Amino acid sequence: MEDRMTFEFTERPTIKGFPELRWTGKRPYRSTQYFPAQLRERYGEEKDGWINKIFWGDNLQVMSHMLKEFRGKIDLIYIDPPFFTKANYHAVVNVGDENIKCLAYGDKWKNGKKDYLVKIAAGLLLMKEILAEDGLIWIHLDWHIVHYVKILMDEIFGENNFVNEIIWTYKSGGSSRRRFSRKHDNLLVYSKSSKYKFNPLKEKSYNRQFKPYKFKGIEEFEDEIGWYTLVNMKDVWNIDMVGRTSRERTGYATQKPEALLERIISASTSEGDLCGDFFSGSGTLAAVCENLGRKFILCDESKLAVESCIERMAKKDASFQVFNELELRDNISGVKDVAPKSEIELCENIKQVEVCIHDLTSYSICPLNRNEIKYWSVGFICNGVFNEYQTIFKEKNKVKEHCIIEKDFFNNRKTAVKIVDLFGNSKYIELNQVTV
Repeated sequence: MEDRMTFEFTERPTIKGFPELRWTGKRPYRSTQYFPAQLRERYGEEKDGWINKIFWGDNLQVMSHMLKEFRGKIDLIYIDPPFFTKANYHAVVNVGDENIKCLAYGDKWKNGKKDYLVKIAAGLLLMKEILAEDGLIWIHLDWHIVHYVKILMDEIFGENNFVNEIIWTYKSGGSSRRRFSRKHDNLLVYSKSSKYKFNPLKEKSYNRQFKPYKFKGIEEFEDEIGWYTLVNMKDVWNIDMVGRTSRERTGYATQKPEALLERIISASTSEGDLCGDFFSGSGTLAAVCENLGRKFILCDESKLAVESCIERMAKKDASFQVFNELELRDNISGVKDVAPKSEIELCENIKQVEVCIHDLTSYSICPLNRNEIKYWSVGFICNGVFNEYQTIFKEKNKVKEHCIIEKDFFNNRKTAVKIVDLFGNSKYIELNQVTV
C-alpha cells in the first residue's frame, strides 16, 4: 500500500583514512518510509502542469514524502537551518499600539551538538536523494557549527563534490571589545556529481587609481567611482542585511535579503528549474523564485513561518498549494524536535464575520476584531480544501475593513473566510448565513 511504501538508500562505502564525525548512537540511514501529506489550501491555478508547494511539517517527514515524486528532481536546494546558537528567535508583531515578540523558531537542543548533527545529517541524506544529478545544494551557516557540518557534507556528498565556500559579509551585528567583529556567514556549496549546472556571474573590478587601462581587447566601463572591468564573481559577497525600513522586511527573525538569494538562484539554475528550501522561514527563496521564473517547494515546521510564506506569495499573486503538517515520528533521525508553538492565539477572539448586501450584485464581507489579524482570505471549500479567491492584507499596520465579493461567487459553494492572526495561528469561518 502507498502509505507503507519504503525507500532504500544506497549504502556509502567506507573510505580508509577518511575523517568523519562520530557520536554515541550514530548509525547509517538505510531507508525511510513514505507518509502521505494532506492538501489543505490552494491559491491560483496550475501553469503548464505545475503548481508550487508549501508544506507545514517536519522537514524529514516532508522530504520522505517527496521521494515518491521528486527523487532526483530538485535542481537547487538552499537551506538556512538554525546555526546552533542555543537561543530562541522571534518575530516582532504590532498589536494595537504595542509591539510584541512572537517566537519564530527555537535553536536549543537537549543533547547539544549530538542532537543538532543527528537532525542535520538525516536531512542532508534526504536532500541528496531528491537533488538532481546536475543540481547544487547550498547550506547557510556561521561560525557556531559550520566546521562540523563541512565534515558531514564531505561524508554525505563526497569531498570531491565540494564546489565553493561563499563568505557573505555584512555591516550589522557582531561587535565586541574582546574579539574581532563577527560580520559574515558561511555558505557551503556542494554538487551531487561532476556535471553540475553553474552560471558564472560577473562583478566590477576597479582599475588601479580608477583610471582606464586601454588594453587591447579588454572592455572597460566607467561609473561614479571610476573605471572598471567585469570579472567572474569572487567567493566573498558584500550584501547588506534586510534593513529595518526595507520594503522587503517581513518582521520574521533572521530574514535573509533577496539580493543574496538572487545570486544563488541565478548562478545555480535556469528559468523553469525547481528549487527547494526546507527551512523556509519567511519565504525569501520563494519570493526570488517567483521574480526569476523558477518553481519552488517550501517547508517549515513553524506555523508563523508558513503563514508568512503564504502571505508573501499571495501578495505576488503566485500559484501554490499548502499541505498540512504530517504526523510526528522519529524513525529517521531519532530526534523529535518540534518548534514551540505560539502561546497567544488571537484568532480565537475572532468569532464572527459580518456579511452585508453591498449592492444588487455583490456582498460586503468584514471580519470583526481586525486589529488582531495578519491577513484574511475569502474562498470556498471543496473536498476539504480551501480554495482562495481573494486575500486582504495589512496596509500601514491596518487591515482593510471589508472586501466586496460578487453574489455569483456564492452559488452552490461552501464559502468560508480564513483568518490568520499576528502570531501565525489560523481558523476558518464558514459563511453559512449567506443565502443567494
